[in-house]
Amino acid sequence: MLKNVDLSREVAKAEYKRLKGDAELKLADLQRQVKALGIPVIVVFEGWSASGKGTLINQLILPLDPRGFTVYSASGPTEEERFYPFLWRFWKRTPTRGRLAIFDRSWNRRVVTGRVEGHVKGKQLHQAFEDIRSFERQLTDDGVVIVKCFLHISKHEQKQRFGALRENAATAWRVTEADLRQNQQYGEYLAAAEDMLTETDTEYAPWTVVEAHDRRFATLKVFATVIDALERGVAFAGRKADEPRASPIQPVPPINAFKTTALDHVDVSLSLTAEEYAERLKEAQTRLRELEHQIYRQRMPVVIAYEGWDAAGKGGNIRRLTQNLDPRGYEVVPIAAPNDIEKAHHYLWRFWAQLPKAGHIAIFDRTWYGRVLVERVEGFCTEEQWRRAYREINAMEQQLVHFGTVLLKFWLHIDPDEQLRRFRERQEDVHKQWKITDEDWRNRAKLDQYRDAVEEMLYRTSTPYAPWTIVESNCKWYARVKVLETVCEAIRQRLR
Repeated sequence: MLKNVDLSREVAKAEYKRLKGDAELKLADLQRQVKALGIPVIVVFEGWSASGKGTLINQLILPLDPRGFTVYSASGPTEEERFYPFLWRFWKRTPTRGRLAIFDRSWNRRVVTGRVEGHVKGKQLHQAFEDIRSFERQLTDDGVVIVKCFLHISKHEQKQRFGALRENAATAWRVTEADLRQNQQYGEYLAAAEDMLTETDTEYAPWTVVEAHDRRFATLKVFATVIDALERGVAFAGRKADEPRASPIQPVPPINAFKTTALDHVDVSLSLTAEEYAERLKEAQTRLRELEHQIYRQRMPVVIAYEGWDAAGKGGNIRRLTQNLDPRGYEVVPIAAPNDIEKAHHYLWRFWAQLPKAGHIAIFDRTWYGRVLVERVEGFCTEEQWRRAYREINAMEQQLVHFGTVLLKFWLHIDPDEQLRRFRERQEDVHKQWKITDEDWRNRAKLDQYRDAVEEMLYRTSTPYAPWTIVESNCKWYARVKVLETVCEAIRQRLR
C-alpha cells in the first residue's frame, strides 16, 4: 500500500487557494448537517513523525465550529491507562452523536510503534489487530463515521524535516530521540505500517494514504477524504431517518414443539442445610479475601457480571460475595436505564467506562446484556441492533480476556412459582415493598418472551473465553455459595 505511492504529487498555489476555499465552505456545512442528524464522527491521523499531522489537523478544524469537535493527542498510554485494556482510553473518547473527535495518532499506534519496539508481538499482535477491527466495526455499526488518514513521506524527506526543525532553537525540542530512532529504523516501521494498513483496511473503516511531501496537496486530499466520508454518512443517516421505529418483538412460536433448552435442564431444587451454608460460605469468603490480595499484587483485573430473573436474589448474592473483601479493591456497578448522555454514545460506552483497572474487581448488577434482554423484548432497540449485539458483546468480552481479565458471568435462575412466591412476600412485608414495582409485574406477564431472549443470549454468548454459569437460585443459600466458589476457582486457575 505504501511502497508504490507517488510522493511527487503537488498542487500549484493558485489552484490550492481556490479549491481549499470551496472545501472549507463544504466542510462547515457538513458539520452542521452532522450535528442536526446526530451523526458521531471520528477522524484519525496516523503517519510518520514530521509528516505534518499537526498542521493538517489545524487546517481541517479552522472552518469548523469549535463547539462541535474535540482534538485528542494520543501518545503512549499513561501509567494509569496501562492498568486497563488498551482500547479503554479510546472508548472513553468516542464522540457523542453530532460531534467530531479528531485523533492525532490513535489505537493503531500499538500495532506499529509497539510492534517495532518489541512490546507487542506474536499472539498479542494478532489479538490487537482483531480488537481494532472489532472496535471499529462496533462503532460504524452504531452509525459512527470513521475517517482514517495515513500521512506518508520518504525516509529522506523525514530526515530533512528533522534537520530543519533541529536547526531552529524554537522547534528543536519537537524532535525526540524516538523520532530519530524511527528514521534510523525506517524500514522496520515501514513494514509494520504496511501490515497495519493491510490488516485494518476494511469496507466500514478504510484507510486513505495521503502523499504528504507537498503540504498543499496533502491538505486538499485530507479535505476531500473527510468531505466524501461525511457526505456518505449524511446520505445514509437521511435514509435511516425515514424508517419507522421498530415495534416490540413478538414471541415466535417454536417450529419444533419438542425442542429442549438450557434452562429446561436446570435443577432448581438444589439446596444446602443451614450448617452446610454457614461452613461453606465462611470458607469461600475467607479464600476470596486472600485471592483479592493476590490479584492486586499480580495486577489482574476481575469482572463479575450478574444477570437473572427479577427476585432471583442478585442483591443478596452480591452482598455475600463482597462481605469479607477489602472495599478499596472492588466496586459494585448497578446498571439502570441509560441516561441522556449514555444514550448519545454507543451502548457499550458506559460499560467500558466502568471497567476495573488491573488488580481490582468490578461487580456488575445487571450488564451490557440488557440490549438482548429488556431492550429486545420491550422494543427499546431495533431487531437489527439486538441481533448485532451478540457479535459486539462477544467481541468486547474477548478484548477483556485478551488483556488478562478474569471474566465471570452468572445467570441466577428461579422457576416461575418461586418468583411469584417472592413477589407476594415482598408485597406483604412493609420492609420489602420497595423491592417490588409495577415493572416487575409487567415483566412477569411477558415471561415467555423473556425466556426466549434468555435462551438465545445463553446460546449465542457462552464462549470458550467467557462462558455463562447458570446458578440454581430457588435456594438462596445454595446460589450464594455456588457463585463464591466459582469465582474463587476461576481466579485460582488464572493465578497458576
